[in-house]
Amino acid sequence: MPPAMNANQTLFERAQRSIPGGVNSPVRAFKAVGGTPAFIERAQGAYLWDAGGQRYIDYIGSWGPMILGHGHPEVLEAVARAAREGLSFGAPTEREIELAEQILQLMPSMEMVRLVNSGTEASMSAIRLARGATGRHKIIKFEGCYHGHADALLVKAGSGLATFGHATSAGVPPEVVRDTLVLEYNNVAQLEEAFARFGTEIACVIMEPIAGNMNFVRASLPFMQAARQLTRQAGALLIIDEVMTGFRVALGGAQSLYAAQLPGFAPDLTVLGKVIGGGMPLAAFGGPRAIMEQLAPLGPVYQAGTLSGNPVATACGLATLRLIQQPGFHAALGARARALVDGLQQAASAAGIALSVDSEGGLFGFFLLPQLPQNYQQVMRSDGARFNQLFHGLLARGVYLAPALYEAGFVSAAHSAQDIEDTLAAAREVFQEMARTAA
Repeated sequence: MPPAMNANQTLFERAQRSIPGGVNSPVRAFKAVGGTPAFIERAQGAYLWDAGGQRYIDYIGSWGPMILGHGHPEVLEAVARAAREGLSFGAPTEREIELAEQILQLMPSMEMVRLVNSGTEASMSAIRLARGATGRHKIIKFEGCYHGHADALLVKAGSGLATFGHATSAGVPPEVVRDTLVLEYNNVAQLEEAFARFGTEIACVIMEPIAGNMNFVRASLPFMQAARQLTRQAGALLIIDEVMTGFRVALGGAQSLYAAQLPGFAPDLTVLGKVIGGGMPLAAFGGPRAIMEQLAPLGPVYQAGTLSGNPVATACGLATLRLIQQPGFHAALGARARALVDGLQQAASAAGIALSVDSEGGLFGFFLLPQLPQNYQQVMRSDGARFNQLFHGLLARGVYLAPALYEAGFVSAAHSAQDIEDTLAAAREVFQEMARTAA
């Protein structure tokens, strides 16, 4: 066994004795792809180093926050300065206001924002607020979209609109998910049917504008337009989950891309995370003043958090948001991601392997399919065994992709043209191996 793998295996065996599955978030366990997870010791720029000293080109970026790359000196200095002033106060700080003002400046659909600690907490709170503001109970989500692990959101579709959704996790009572309708992503007709049947009962629709937890699937313009029109007509709220896309696909988030093509488009509530914390635990939700003022202490919808607006996390997030506003930042980031996915597609094609790709800003995805899928059922047609072969082939060559077929990838400002070329050189070798294996 190579030294790097031996060190990782030793740590994994040790971890499993004290941590369920040996990890603190399931995807890290490599269950989907098999093998031993890499235990990371340090990171810098576009790279990770594991316990055995193996270096990887990192396309996970802590699942999205590290848009600047790891260890940006200005971010580190902001964090160190804040830490010296105090790790946590449980009281308001001026930096919370500065971060809130920065978010509102970049997101015109939001007039007020509440800071929280995780995407799960932000989504859960936004849905509670939508229910409180509308006085309704039912919510609509879409199969393949992930909005955190709150009970009411761990639901898969029933056999049709006449049947309740089913919890995807043990420990979730049926009565908790009975008001969650799970529909097919990008299916306008099904969304119209749901509003025709339940419109007066629906509090909100929550959706990812680019679904990053079924790899990378865009909401079509007709689908997004229908979601906006139907919610307005029914008096329901539209919640756009930009935990993954916020500030990563564009400075104004994915909603700014849709607003450019759909005049007057704006969500009622937006959920943010990842980039706004710069790698620290921080998330947020926000929207128009009239809705946000329904939150305690002004209104009847309760939400609280001991560490919300943590002074170190807000320093990290504020430094990150300021740096990504440099002229041309997102154009350059998008060009890097596009060079990567176009190169992957060319490498696969040369080996006779079907691969479809997409990217926006620093977010990218690919499928071992001839065409980009539009919903979760189409994503499921991708060949998991071949993806696992691709994943491990790249990992062995020092390229770290998400260890699951259904996860998007992330490019950072720290990735160089040489990093992209090194990745593509590794991919060309792996695709040729896959072709020989298939033959």
